[in-house]
Amino acid sequence: MEAFRSEMPNHFNLPERIARLGELAYNLWWTWEKETQRLFEYIDPHLWEETYHNPIKFLRQAARARLNAVTFDKWYVEFYDRTLELFDRYMAAEDTWFLQRYPGLLNNPIAYFSTEFGLHVTVPIYAGGLGVLSGDHVKEASDLGLPFVAIGFLYTQGYFSQHITEDGWQEAHQVNLKFDDLPVLPLLKDDDQPAAVSVELPGREVHARIWEVRVGRVPLYLLDTNMEGNSESDRALTARLYSSDLDLRISQELILGVGGVRALRMLGYNPSVWHMNEGHSAFLALERCREKVAAGRAFAEAAEEVRRPTLFTTHTPVPAGNDEFPLWLMDKYFSHLWPELGLERDAFLDIARRQLSWGETFSMPVLALKLSAAANGVSELHGQVARKMWQFLYPAKKAEDVPISHITNGVHTGTWLARRLLGLFNQYLPENWYENIDDPDVWEHVADIPDEELWEARKHLKRKLVAYMRERARQQWVYDGVHPVQVVAAGTLLDPYALTIGFARRFSTYKRAGLALSDMERLLRLVNQPNRPVQIIFAGKSHPADEPGKLLIQEVYRKVKQAENGGRLVFLEDYDMNIARYLVQGVDVWLNTPRRPNEASGTSGEKAALNGVLNFSVLDGWWREGYNGHNGWAIGADHDYDDPAVQDREDAASLYATLENEIIPLYYDQRPGDKMPVKWVEMVKECLRTLAPRFSMKRMVKEYTDRLYLPMMQGAETIAASKK
Repeated sequence: MEAFRSEMPNHFNLPERIARLGELAYNLWWTWEKETQRLFEYIDPHLWEETYHNPIKFLRQAARARLNAVTFDKWYVEFYDRTLELFDRYMAAEDTWFLQRYPGLLNNPIAYFSTEFGLHVTVPIYAGGLGVLSGDHVKEASDLGLPFVAIGFLYTQGYFSQHITEDGWQEAHQVNLKFDDLPVLPLLKDDDQPAAVSVELPGREVHARIWEVRVGRVPLYLLDTNMEGNSESDRALTARLYSSDLDLRISQELILGVGGVRALRMLGYNPSVWHMNEGHSAFLALERCREKVAAGRAFAEAAEEVRRPTLFTTHTPVPAGNDEFPLWLMDKYFSHLWPELGLERDAFLDIARRQLSWGETFSMPVLALKLSAAANGVSELHGQVARKMWQFLYPAKKAEDVPISHITNGVHTGTWLARRLLGLFNQYLPENWYENIDDPDVWEHVADIPDEELWEARKHLKRKLVAYMRERARQQWVYDGVHPVQVVAAGTLLDPYALTIGFARRFSTYKRAGLALSDMERLLRLVNQPNRPVQIIFAGKSHPADEPGKLLIQEVYRKVKQAENGGRLVFLEDYDMNIARYLVQGVDVWLNTPRRPNEASGTSGEKAALNGVLNFSVLDGWWREGYNGHNGWAIGADHDYDDPAVQDREDAASLYATLENEIIPLYYDQRPGDKMPVKWVEMVKECLRTLAPRFSMKRMVKEYTDRLYLPMMQGAETIAASKK
């Protein structure tokens, strides 16, 4: 088998004493080992901010004089040596959770496919929650030592950059990424040519280059069609995420599924588990069927062999959110395949045929469900919704017996925990707390943190958020020439000591971003109370083709700009992982108002809870499981509605009443000596104690491993043994 390698470009002019900074820059381990970031920041704090915490751009631009200077700094050199020793121990560890628990299965790789990965703001190949979840999953797989490999896309334009006009309309700007600025390494063959796979599209073959991203111990391979030999239109197939053009969409999903399988085969992988994170990659099952039919299997036998090691995670409780392709498009793209599978056209289409009101389609989630041995939703309620949603595929079963389980999402602690709180936890939680994040007993020690120190940490994080927003608004005024009213709308008048609520997510209509603004007269009375003001920060993007979502942004922005709110309502444009980090760490309350039961999970609230931010949410997704009456607040009732208008009205009434009668008084009134809100801090501790372990990515990946990956890995071992 041909050998492949990825090499770091030699574009850093580093002194020999600190030469391994380049190695660290190309492994995203630094993104969740927060102290490591100081290795770069210490050299030139201003440049570190200017390069948006991108160590590759930073090292290329850092002045040689500054690089030389730190080699004579005793503190820096000792810190550098300690950090590299920690990195080397991490990479070579032989005592990981997986090795200790399943030592005989290390050679049974898990292949994880996702159309987006949110790893860090400097790698903008994600659109939202699905991508951030994928990125967190890969990071935790690395921490736990799973034999893991991931497949996705390297989008040449990433997701769009958002600009909000003075009138509140979202404008989408596309920017070509400079791969030299990203921690992506070209995969090369022995002859130094790019490693690439080819995929059949109508009338031609399209080639996709393979890039590698090092995520701790886990390799993430990204496909990119922008290479010589492809037509201009084919080079643009991987330009951006989530096109509404069906031809482009099906082409991308073919490249991800079919090309991803071929890339893994080329690199020598024979996965024991194939994990499809959402249905975008479901064509991988057809490619694996094709392989087996070519090896002499009948299609039915091949399909059964493909099913056994395949897992499908669905994230979409809204039917319109699932990819469905019209049959004429399947004819166009797959007419060459069904003969290779030994099938007639109708038999092929029957694999995933679905009847909708406007006609028959080929459904990606149906394909994934039919060719998977296991499937799961991402919260308890979402599991119930998914079973009802796909019951028609199992006509002999009651909804509760449909074989779709659930594993509730979690978040990667190292990525999302504020450095200030990390220091507190290191001081007061047990010594090995980070390795045992998912152990509830560890978090009982939150009670040992002095209230004053926890409150000072929370105040520090809010001051940091407000300072960031003010500086960002100043930059917009200076460099973008925005209207002064937009500068106010961006947060220049925010008070770092006022009760601050955050609402940040994708602007889809079911998220109901306008619910808190539905009674402006009542809201203005609350936000402008003398000595008890309330601030609400909104942020989020809408898909460029989602006109209702963009209208919702405009509606919210116009209300934010009203002078009557005194600058206490704010909209942050161009929401990304960096803004998300400031918000989930810095606000006091995290607001979430989806129309239940349309929120599959909602991990932003989990990130907030990890930082002692109190959730104020509809009982949907993860919060329905996390809320205990003492660790945050619920909006509305724990039941579904038949009439959305009634639901909206009752939820809005609940939101305003809870804010007015419970949240504001708790924050402002329980302050002995006009200092710390004792009851508020008590609730923050309850939030940390009950939510941090239960909704950690460590718990989630362990659950995937024990419940879903393990049976498939053991099955692969049994099959391999029977062939000996």
